[in-house]
Amino acid sequence: MTTNQPSIVLVHGALTDASVWHGVIGRLLSRGYPVLAPAMPMRGLASDVAYLRSFLETVDGPVVIAGHSYGGSVISDPAALTPAVRALVFVAAFQQDENETAGELNYKFPGSKLTPETTVTRPYPGGQDMYLRAENFAEVYAADLDPGTAAVLAAAQHAIDPDALGETLSGPATWRSLPSWALVSAADHSIPTEAQRFMAERAGSTVVEIDTAHAAPVAFPAETADLIESAVRGSR
Repeated sequence: MTTNQPSIVLVHGALTDASVWHGVIGRLLSRGYPVLAPAMPMRGLASDVAYLRSFLETVDGPVVIAGHSYGGSVISDPAALTPAVRALVFVAAFQQDENETAGELNYKFPGSKLTPETTVTRPYPGGQDMYLRAENFAEVYAADLDPGTAAVLAAAQHAIDPDALGETLSGPATWRSLPSWALVSAADHSIPTEAQRFMAERAGSTVVEIDTAHAAPVAFPAETADLIESAVRGSR
């Protein structure tokens, strides 16, 4: 068991909550790492960034942070991170740059099945929440999970205000100044695989590519945990 290690903070993305990390968390805890997986509001990029920053300010010592899906946009924003963050891990995630949006990145290359036909919006006070339609969830998000698990994820979605996908970063992307690792999902119908490859190469990330759909932390928790541990080691 490891000791005196940095805290690992896991940031979930849109359409799932922190439970997407459960298999990863168990493995990292068994290796002695302190792990935290906050519940993100998903009401806007700037507000999610502010929320994460306030959360990180309560964490003592060095931090390695991982983001899944839209969580990658959040950890790409310099306003989200404290000086304690030593490394970034992007898991089937946006590696958003300054002056671009997650929405444009998602459609920069063909292949995303996250479309008006597969999604539904529901109003909340002050905005709209976007969900994947239950009948499309497995195909778009979790094609390599067993149908029962995919159905549970579909029923328990954490929606996002789609306006968040049209917001830009507050400054130069964090991956321009911090070392980064990326898990590229090679069978992704949410964020196209070619988009993930493009973003990881641009960032100079250390890349592991796995033949998996978008719910990579659920389908491949051991490999995801191993990549995060590689980031811990590489950030020393």
